[in-house]
Amino acid sequence: MTHQDPPLFYTAHLFVCTNRRPDDHRRGSCAARGSERLRDYMKARAKELGIPNIRVNAAGCLDRCEFGPALVIYPEGVWYRPTSVEDVEEILQVHVIGGGRVARLMLTEKDVPPPKG
Repeated sequence: MTHQDPPLFYTAHLFVCTNRRPDDHRRGSCAARGSERLRDYMKARAKELGIPNIRVNAAGCLDRCEFGPALVIYPEGVWYRPTSVEDVEEILQVHVIGGGRVARLMLTEKDVPPPKG
């Protein structure tokens, strides 16, 4: 018997880390770097653009704090570091609408947090 996954509920599911740590925390936090404002803009802008079947969610810690604000888009699992509304606009236009990638904003396998301890 073969297993088949159900169809995707959202064509694009975007998770924006909005975790906040104390200002003096060694890893920093995405919220301290403006992620809440960027998430709010992304959510409003996606609606304004009429992008179908998209969900922009606030997320807790995505564990890439040093590189934040952190954003991951599924189903592709592509990670970004948007720091401005212009970056968010480019991600929506190029990745979500156009199916491309914004290479200059991508977090890759090279962007790993330092060991915990």
